[in-house]
Amino acid sequence: MKRVLAYLKPYTRFMSFTLTVKCFATLIELALPYILSHIIDNVIRPTAEMESPDIKAKTIEIVIWALIMIACAGLGVIGSVWANRMAAKFAKDMAQDLRSDLFRRTMTLSPAQTDHFTVPSLESRLTTDTYNIHNFINTMQRMGVRAPILLIGGLAITATLDGALTLVMIAILPLLFIAVYTLTSKGLPLYTKVQKAVDGMIRVVREDAQGIRVIKALTKQDYEYRRYDKVNRDLAYIEGKTNSIMSSANPVMNFFMNLGLVCVVFVGAYRVNDGMSEPGNIIAFIQYFTLISMAMTSITRIFVIWSKANASAKRIAEVLDTPEGLPVSESSDYPRRAGERGIVFDHVDFAYNNTKDILHDISFELGSGKKLGIIGATGSGKTTLTALLMRFYDVSSGSVRIDGRDVRTIPEDELHSMFGVAMQHDFIVADSIRENIRFGRDITDEQIKRAAKIAQASSFIEAYEDGYDHHIDAKGANISGGQKQRLLIARAVAGQPKILILDDSSSALDYKTDAELRRAIGAELSDTTTVIVAQRVSSVMSCDLILVIDEGRIIGAGDHEKLMNTCGVYSEISRSQMGGAILE
Repeated sequence: MKRVLAYLKPYTRFMSFTLTVKCFATLIELALPYILSHIIDNVIRPTAEMESPDIKAKTIEIVIWALIMIACAGLGVIGSVWANRMAAKFAKDMAQDLRSDLFRRTMTLSPAQTDHFTVPSLESRLTTDTYNIHNFINTMQRMGVRAPILLIGGLAITATLDGALTLVMIAILPLLFIAVYTLTSKGLPLYTKVQKAVDGMIRVVREDAQGIRVIKALTKQDYEYRRYDKVNRDLAYIEGKTNSIMSSANPVMNFFMNLGLVCVVFVGAYRVNDGMSEPGNIIAFIQYFTLISMAMTSITRIFVIWSKANASAKRIAEVLDTPEGLPVSESSDYPRRAGERGIVFDHVDFAYNNTKDILHDISFELGSGKKLGIIGATGSGKTTLTALLMRFYDVSSGSVRIDGRDVRTIPEDELHSMFGVAMQHDFIVADSIRENIRFGRDITDEQIKRAAKIAQASSFIEAYEDGYDHHIDAKGANISGGQKQRLLIARAVAGQPKILILDDSSSALDYKTDAELRRAIGAELSDTTTVIVAQRVSSVMSCDLILVIDEGRIIGAGDHEKLMNTCGVYSEISRSQMGGAILE
């Protein structure tokens, strides 16, 4: 919690003033029953006992005291409303800062760290957990000051009114604290489990939302209903268990408070009858007992909210305090190879989380401006090669170099600025075609149109009445798969990258469009190093170097003609797809 509360530091001065106003308003509220007691015992009662009272004078005195009570009540309301509004503002601003930093840190997590946290869990931390913190800060400013003042102040004032009745009330309070402490100590650990269950449900909802078309196409709605129902039941069970414990606090507390109130009334009646106390004191005592009861209710609620916030703060701090996943190494650790140009994989091995090996002894060289094709079965490690090139992960052994520099020594911004990337399952935002291609970069309209032309997307874009201003739905739901892939390729090309990576990004294109795309890339991006990951031989056959990957190993390397003669797997794939012919 300390890590998260540090976000309140910029608001400390303003919050101090707000809390001061809140204290003042609460103290005024605390004074009202005392004033009422004074009116009953010292103003009204003596008048009733006088033989010939000055009714007019006493009426004026009563009205004056009534106006004092109204003024105090008004000041209390104004002060509380203002303080509550400012509390809501500070809580909102603090939560906004926290969400911004959490989102920024989430965006800078390495893929390995993202895999560790999981995307659904990160989504939950950005939404549910930050809301719990917001609710805690807001509640503490409103109730965290008011409740202790009412509790302690109420006990102090009642002690001055009637010590015996105060002892009756104090005798009940230990029972209240024991009950609240017992229940909250059991409920606190459960909130962490609740958040984990929320993560699980978000994961299933996210998967189903992304795959809704496939689910409907395969008529698997009932299967997904059952899968969702399971995580929903798990969440409902842990929430029910948590709530059943924490919700017991209020009824138990009310029972003891009402028991104490009955005892106060019973003892008070005897004391008034025996002349040991005044009726006004009893009335004030009952009101103070009510305020104390409200304070205890608020404290119980604070415990519940704090329990949720504490669990959420730990989850948020885990992300914020996660060390940099892929720190930049010193050049002295991996000296630059003078005179080396292009991409070099030097005896590279890689295993995710250092467990199961994915790549084994990968070595090849690709000169600047050349084309590399990577082909192989699903799960063979093709995409992992490009991930290592862009340093989404670090190699287990060996090295990956660009122009002689090990990628581990290149700052992230500099490294990633070299690349233009289009992936098969890349994402499209709900915005215009122009903005989807530009993607927040400093790219002119001329560059956007040139990129669309290279990607073979200009024809369908210009067919729209509004052209490049045509709105695309989230995930490209209102365009075809081939159109989506051409937009993604245009986005990758628009930044005029040094290295262009096309990871199975033309799988939805017909052979003719795919061939035209490759010709356009060759003609317009002759100085760009291109890496093409594909399942189709036709997509890589024109590359200067083609790697055939199988179970994380290179089983064939060379151009199309060489591989047709030396690599049985490649020639078999080529013949099965197009009879071994060269289709252009």
